[in-house]
Formats: sequence, structure tokens, C-alpha cells
Amino acid sequence: MGICRDNCIARPKPEAKMRGGTRATLFVYATEGLENMAFIANAMSLVTYFYGYMNLSLTKSSTTLTNFMGTAFLLTLVGGLISDTYLSRFKTCVIFACVELLGYGLLTVQAHLPGLRPSPCKNVLPDQRNQLCEEASAGHMAILYTGIYLIALGTSGVKAALPALGADQFDDKDPKEASQLSSFFNWFMFSLTIGAMFGVTFVVWISSNKGWDLGFSVCFLAVLFAVLFVCMGNSLYRNNVPKGSPLLRVLQVFVASYQNRKLPIPENAEVLHEIHNDKEAGLHDEILQRTKQFRYLDRAAVIRRSDDASTTMPQGEGPWSLCTVTQVEETKILIRMLPIIFSTVFMNTCLAQLQTFSIQQSTTMDTDFFGFKIPGPSIPIIPLMFMFILIPVYDRIFVPMARKFTGIPTGIRHLQRIAVGLVLSAISMAIAGVIETRRKSMAIQHNMVDSAAPLPMSVFWLGFQYGIFGAADMFTVIGLLEFFYAESSAGMKSLGTAISWCSIAFGYFLSSVVVEVVNKVSGGWLASNNLNRDKLNYFYWLLSVLSVVNLGIYVMCASWYKYKKVEVKQDDLSKETKA
Repeated sequence: MGICRDNCIARPKPEAKMRGGTRATLFVYATEGLENMAFIANAMSLVTYFYGYMNLSLTKSSTTLTNFMGTAFLLTLVGGLISDTYLSRFKTCVIFACVELLGYGLLTVQAHLPGLRPSPCKNVLPDQRNQLCEEASAGHMAILYTGIYLIALGTSGVKAALPALGADQFDDKDPKEASQLSSFFNWFMFSLTIGAMFGVTFVVWISSNKGWDLGFSVCFLAVLFAVLFVCMGNSLYRNNVPKGSPLLRVLQVFVASYQNRKLPIPENAEVLHEIHNDKEAGLHDEILQRTKQFRYLDRAAVIRRSDDASTTMPQGEGPWSLCTVTQVEETKILIRMLPIIFSTVFMNTCLAQLQTFSIQQSTTMDTDFFGFKIPGPSIPIIPLMFMFILIPVYDRIFVPMARKFTGIPTGIRHLQRIAVGLVLSAISMAIAGVIETRRKSMAIQHNMVDSAAPLPMSVFWLGFQYGIFGAADMFTVIGLLEFFYAESSAGMKSLGTAISWCSIAFGYFLSSVVVEVVNKVSGGWLASNNLNRDKLNYFYWLLSVLSVVNLGIYVMCASWYKYKKVEVKQDDLSKETKA
């Protein structure tokens, strides 16, 4: 009996037509919910661990967390490139999730063993910390940084490949599956939301009340079960085949167009180089039609010789001197996407303020909820609850109604959905300014400007700004994921979803810059370390105005964008005719 390579048990694999569909995505939803539960729990509370247990200053704690979050989302580009170039999306998810497991395991060990971290510094006044608290050694910090950046690297690969893995289970050329593909992204966000809700409540409570070692252990187990769930669905997945480096193909287009810069650009697309024969096209499963934007790049597909280019590359021409029209259009798509992603960055800068300043606001307010005190890091449960309610309503009620009027499977176009989110983001910041004005008025009215006691104002007043921003997140984040997946070429789907996450990374990095610039220009709106004396309401209104300006820029970029056109192959037409 021969040795079985797959799971040591020889099992017949299901037919290709039996793969994919909603059954396969159930494992993707479970994986995302568990992985995001661990990630979001730490995103909300790690600053407390840095400050109270690693004895970092408050400024360094905040900076360390911001850098961790920004790096985690920025590294999705690495995960996306690896997934498209070398590994299938399934293998990428498994390998990077295992890297994330190592990070949580390392933090668990450090939190459990006193010798691997400084003595906790509690109940010490801020101005006495330098004298009374043990400083973290270089070894302590090395373990900490290794742990958190293993988590950042691991979660980046999962976030890049997992949405694309789930979306691959639906054929966008099939009308029925195209509508299911749109629903997938909604329910993917729903599973992400459920995981985040458990993270900011259950996991945060364990870390705060039962110990950080136990909290990190729960995160370790959550990611471990996430790996098991994604592996359980392997026999049902439609797995992609890596098509080589998309960035290398893009670079080849730029080099070839420069080499051919003196050649005239033909008006007839038929004379440009393209591979239409599936056997010769190899892994290329879609042919992109020529567009009129960035005509300079079309020179990369101009044939210098008179050879017939309908089947093979002309003799003597290499990939650095002659590219296909599909390869050129793939490059154009990437260029067209960049203004879209950059014009959505500012919304995530606003999100960063809600995760910092709004949580600080909550510490000055009445957090009592039927006798239970709501922890500060658990305040984001408010927008998550709104998203928990709104996502099913959007998918089951709004989209079918809109589809009847527009005829679009997604109800409205991706770029329109993103625009709605940007509008709601601006409204959220304006309302945040109004709520902060009321909070400051309460402090003055009750003579509590310099008091550490909570104001007689419920923390649920913050629910207005959080709730609207939760709706904005639902429209924009899902819209970006769906847009970049749908518009990316077949060879760069993971990179496309990775680019959509980069908007969050740039937003976190820009947040620190915005706060510093506003402080300097305004003369210190946010510099007194006392929200009752700071002018946070002015800052929120400024963000609202800038959000409106950003919306205008986005509308111009979206109007300029041209959706990709895919050539319908003859075999596809024959299938439709038979159907």
C-alpha cells in the first residue's frame, strides 16, 4: 500500500462542480470571527498592558499600539503578494495563522513568567513612575516586540488571503453566484463584527480581571481553532493557482512601454499582442479588454515585428519588451485603484480618533449599566452592535429592493457604497463635536472641570457618534473589500484585498500626524491632558470639515475611475447558450 500524501488517508476529492458555494464559506466565516476576536481584543487593550505591566510611558504605549496596528494592516501587502505569487490562498491563511499563533504563545509566556517582564507598576502617580517603577530591559522589550510583530505579520496574511479565499467560492460570471458573492462580503463583515464583539467584551474582561496570561491564552486558543476551521473546509474550497508576481508583471509593462516609447500606438486593439488560446495562455483565465486611459502604457503591447501574435509571443520578444493587452490593463487597473484607496484614508484617521479620544471621553462619564461598570476598552461594543444589526438589514432588505430598481447584483455600485460611508463619517464627526460640547458644558455646570470623578452624563451619549460611524464602516470597509476583489485581475485578487486594508494602515499613521499638526497650529487644542479644558469639540468639527473636503476628492476620483471590461470567451458563450 502506497503512502498517502494528504492527511495520510486516501480519500476521493469531490468534483470541481461540487466545490465552492455557501457551504465552503461557512468555514471562512468561522475562521474570520475567531481570528478577529483575538486581534481586536488586543487592539483595544494592549495599551493597558504596555502601560501597566511593561512600564512604558503613556505616550510610548500609545505609539507602540498605533505602530502595531498600522504595521499589521500594511503588511497585508506582503501576505497578498505571497498568496498571488507562490501559495494558494488556503495555504497562505494556514501558514500565516500559525505565525500569529507563535506571537500569542510568546506573549502568553511573557505575561505568565515574572522574570520575562518588569514588575507591574500599579497605584503610582504618573509623575512618580520614573522613580518608583522598574524599567523594562532590552531583553523584556525584545520579547514583547517579537511577540506583537509576529502577531502583526500573521494577521496580515490572514486578512489578505481569507476574504479572497471566501470570494473565490463564487463564480462572478454566473448571475446567481454573482449575487451570492456580494452577500459573501456582507456576511464576512458580519462574522468579523461578531468576533470583535466577543473580543472587546469577553476577552478584554478576562485580561483586565483574570490576568493577561489568561487573556493571551484565550487569544492563542481562538487562533488555533481558526486554523482548524479553515483546514476543515479544504475539501470544499475552490483553490486558486498562483499566477506569478503581479508586481513583476506591472514592472514589465513599465519597462516595455519605455523601450517602445518611439513606436506609434495603433488605434485598432486587434493588432496589439494578446494570447487568446487557453492552452497557450496557461494560467490566465480572463482576457481584459483595452481601455483608453493611460494610452502610453499600450506601447508595451505593440509588436515590433509582423509575426502573428494571436497564438504565441513573437520570436525574439521577451516579457520585458512585449506584454499582452491583459497585462497592460492589469497595470492600468492598479494605477486607477490608487486614488480610490488614498481618498478613503482620512475616514480611517477619524476612526483612530474614536478609538483614542472617545475612549478617553468615556473615562470621564458615567459608565454604569444596570449596576455593571463598562470598561473603557469595551466602549467600541457600541458601533459593533449597530453593525451587528445593520449588516443583515442591508443584505436582506436594502440590496434586494435596490436591485429591482438598478438591476445591479450588489444593489448599488461599489464606489457608490463607499461614498455613502464617507458621508456618514463626516456626519459622525460633526455629531461627536456636539456631544463633546455638551460633555464640557456638564463639567462646567457641575464645577467638575478639574475633578477626576465621573460626570453625571451617561457614556451612552457616545453611542450617537459611534453608531453612525459603525454604519459608515459597514458601507466603506465592505465596499472597499468587494470593490478591490471585483476589479482586480485574476492574478492579483489577494493583493487587491490587501490594498483595501492598507487604507486602515495609512489612516492610523496619518492620525498621529494630524494630531501633532493641529496641536501646533491651534496653539494646543489637545495639549493640556485634561479633556474638560481641551478643545476636543473643535478638533472633531475640524475633522468633519476635512471629511467633507475628502468626500469631494473621492467623488472626483470615483467619477474618473473606469471599471474593467472582461472579454467573454467563446466557450463561455456556448455554455450560456446551452443553459
